[in-house]
Amino acid sequence: MNKNMIQSINPATEELLNEYPEMDIQQIREIIQNTNTAYRQWKRTEFSERSQLMKRAANLLREKKNRLAKTITLEMGKPIVQSVAEIEKCALVCEYYANNAEKFLADEQIKTEASKSFVAFRPIGVVLAIMPWNFPFWQVFRFAAPALMAGNTGILKHASNVSGCALEIENIFVEAGFPENLFRSIIIKSSKMDDVIADPLIQAVTLTGSVPAGKAVASKAGSLLKKTVLELGGSDPYVILEDADIEKAADICVTAKLINGGQSCIAAKRFIVIEKVFDEFVDVFVSKLKRTTMGDPLDEKNILGPQASKSLRDELHIQVRESIEKGARLVLGGEIPDLKGAYYPVTVLTDVKKGMPAYDDELFGPVAAIIKVKNEDEAIQVANDTVFGLGAAVFTKEITKGERIAKNEIEAGSCFVNSFVKSDPRFPFGGIKESGYGRELSSFGIREFVNIKTVLLD
Repeated sequence: MNKNMIQSINPATEELLNEYPEMDIQQIREIIQNTNTAYRQWKRTEFSERSQLMKRAANLLREKKNRLAKTITLEMGKPIVQSVAEIEKCALVCEYYANNAEKFLADEQIKTEASKSFVAFRPIGVVLAIMPWNFPFWQVFRFAAPALMAGNTGILKHASNVSGCALEIENIFVEAGFPENLFRSIIIKSSKMDDVIADPLIQAVTLTGSVPAGKAVASKAGSLLKKTVLELGGSDPYVILEDADIEKAADICVTAKLINGGQSCIAAKRFIVIEKVFDEFVDVFVSKLKRTTMGDPLDEKNILGPQASKSLRDELHIQVRESIEKGARLVLGGEIPDLKGAYYPVTVLTDVKKGMPAYDDELFGPVAAIIKVKNEDEAIQVANDTVFGLGAAVFTKEITKGERIAKNEIEAGSCFVNSFVKSDPRFPFGGIKESGYGRELSSFGIREFVNIKTVLLD
């Protein structure tokens, strides 16, 4: 392989899909310059014009959803039905901000002794987005739709293995009629991003990815006084209380574990179960997981495709084996199958305790860690006993109790009761602790990358 080429490899078949020439820093600086030039005009456009274009983007996503979904599945292995749903969700977020951005960014009048005083929300310029492979369209559009509707322009540095998705996204905005250079994708290795972040025309950076990547980007951007929004890892606890509807809880937990093959920051990671219902939950949960069909992600009957790469699959397997060596009990799966591709089976570990990777770390794949606790207080303590704080869920028939725990006790950016955690354009999304800072989506997300400006007329 030419060292200046970036490869896209199908994780299901190990076949080379495409090679993309890596851009040099001079090419990227020219792209940034052009995007900044586009910003100078774009920031003066009316919301009605931006809205019309964003709705066209939504329509194009729907028209092309089957082809775009296939690109997702080929590049990172997501089951095709989930890939189609991802594209449809991108169309929704485009429409959401097309319909609401003007309201979210309307001037806020402040009554003072001045003749007129208000707070305005103005765009800031070129925003750099560093995005991951696991939701290669959704992660980008949930940034791009609010950023562009706010009057900013965008530069996308996507994960190398989904470069095809990156170029498809850029083309959607071009076909929708957005001005030239308003949104551009750059093809470059992550190791060279410091020079991109340092470009004086980059005003802010948003990253979704690992904790080490987030720390590196925040450090570089912070040294240059550039704002960042970070959505990082998670070790989401799903708390099963003794009065939970076990059948319903198990169904939801299976879905929460297997979305995108468990390769999601908000996938269920740790199942914390009160000892009174522990055996029942494990039996029902495991029996449902055993029905999972694994195989070709282009086949609609398969729920589980490959992991995004063999290296990621192997890292996950090491975490499983280390947990077993430290005392975890393997109930299901746990062996690399004799199949071509980056496949890993649905795996369940019980007797999980602190000090094991299954307890302490993020397991980014179809591995469920089940932890037995004595009571509600211990369940809450274990749920919060993590460096992460992205999502969480609580299962109970007492809705008032569930609300209290979700609102006041669990340390996370989102906590759902009797449901699995999911992002929604109408609600802010993000985490605390090592899961990052800042928020995406809703009115909070669109205000992350604007100048909140005080204006006073005497």
